Amino acid sequence: MAIDWIGFGYAAVLAFGGFLGYSRKGSLVSLITGVSFGIVAAYGAYCVSSNPSDVKISLIASISLATIMGLRYNRSRKLMPAGIIAALSLFMVVRLGMSLF
Repeated sequence: MAIDWIGFGYAAVLAFGGFLGYSRKGSLVSLITGVSFGIVAAYGAYCVSSNPSDVKISLIASISLATIMGLRYNRSRKLMPAGIIAALSLFMVVRLGMSLF
């Protein structure tokens, strides 16, 4: 049973980003969505760790964030946080998608 360290790291970045958005800007939405997506991504990493072909949860979370944050980056052109999260999420989509084949 191999642990999905990259998936758990991704989940930690999402949760930490939510806390960072709340502490710097007072954004309760950032806190709630960051922690929520972090929990979903951590559960997805747990599923991948248990069964490497069970990528549904992780893939759905990554695709959702890649889309949402990609659109936010396209609109604002701000690298932090939208561009970075979009890039990390796109990396996860490619990584998880490759494991399907």
